[in-house]
Amino acid sequence: MQPLIQEAIFYTFACISTLYVLHLGLYLVSANFYDIWQYRRRRKPAHLAKTKPLVSVVIAAYNEQKVIVRSLESLRGSSYPNFEVLVADNASVDGTRQLVHDYALRHPEFNLRVYRMKGNLGKGGALNTLLRRYARGEFAMTLDADSIVRPDTIANALSYFNDPTIAGVAANVRIMDEPTVIGVLQKFEHMIGYRSKKLYSLLNCEFAVGGVASTYRMDVLRKVGFYDTDTMTEDIGLSIKITSLGNRAHRMVYAADVVAMTEGVTNLKALVRQRFRWKYGSFQNLIKYRHLLFSRSPHHYRTLTHYRMPMAFLSELVLLSAPLAWAYALYMTFTQYSLRLVIGAYITITLYMLLTIWLDENLRAIGRLRLSGYALISYFLFLLMDIVQLIDIVKCLYRSRALVKQQTTSGTWASPPRSGGKVQHVYEA
Repeated sequence: MQPLIQEAIFYTFACISTLYVLHLGLYLVSANFYDIWQYRRRRKPAHLAKTKPLVSVVIAAYNEQKVIVRSLESLRGSSYPNFEVLVADNASVDGTRQLVHDYALRHPEFNLRVYRMKGNLGKGGALNTLLRRYARGEFAMTLDADSIVRPDTIANALSYFNDPTIAGVAANVRIMDEPTVIGVLQKFEHMIGYRSKKLYSLLNCEFAVGGVASTYRMDVLRKVGFYDTDTMTEDIGLSIKITSLGNRAHRMVYAADVVAMTEGVTNLKALVRQRFRWKYGSFQNLIKYRHLLFSRSPHHYRTLTHYRMPMAFLSELVLLSAPLAWAYALYMTFTQYSLRLVIGAYITITLYMLLTIWLDENLRAIGRLRLSGYALISYFLFLLMDIVQLIDIVKCLYRSRALVKQQTTSGTWASPPRSGGKVQHVYEA
């Protein structure tokens, strides 16, 4: 290997490694400060706990007969007394609508209504129909048809809105147990990804809120015109659109105690397809709201415009350079007859995963022990995810012309295959 090329790869590897280690350290430290913020927040008077405003829980469903009843069952067990559940049957061709209708008849005390859409409007379009025409709540929570919530999920989400500057709350989304490589990989990825949101909430720079158990003020949703349907990720599009109003007065925060569980995809092909949709949709929204990048607007925190937004772009560039880092690590391993780089990376990732597991506030001891065993292979699982991400970013670059021209995508939508397995308990073991 030529000295110049070797040096370039070395510095690339060093920069990537330094960036990862710095962020891992920030995530670890910020979690402690986030917990202190949570403690102080809970001690403040909560006027919403006394008034108990109506919450509209909206679900878009397309061919969800395997899982929709499971989701409704979890909602019916909610401890919050004042909410309605609205289901949009997005022109399903299975028994989804009938199952929801029958469930409402069996439980007349449950405030549940189902509406048949005229054709597949897409997830964003179906949710817009519910929110614009039928929702009566002061707050709205969106839920996927395959997800389940804990009894305290709605009440905990509502408690954050005692702060008038908070416009939206991102839930702590967990992957249901699936003892496969793909299942464990997604579980670990979600645990680490959502833990990083503690830092973003503290720095007031969160803008990416998923669609599972996310909660918003209804007046804010009306102000921004609800969901846009011109990107692949309408949920992130909505949260960044609200953030663009000015995140000093319209903050997004992560709520570790607002727990929802959802199914992961079941195979590698589905994972690649899902992550491409997420990545392409994220690029669409970042380009659409690129005016936030380094914005000097007094309505936005600099941590959003000068840190979080640039890092969203930079992280994808870092991912593209990952093959160079792998090549350098392999080169050093075989030429120096040393596994120091590989062992160092393995120890770093494994220790961080173990810390994430043992500091998680939503796991029981037996669950921590079980996941700790899986953590020993987390390094190799994340290598697999890097490959998936790399494939998807290359696919995004292949379609870069459509991205740059901001061509809209199809509004139709279909859910991934569901396993519909029985969940033993909404509190993870």
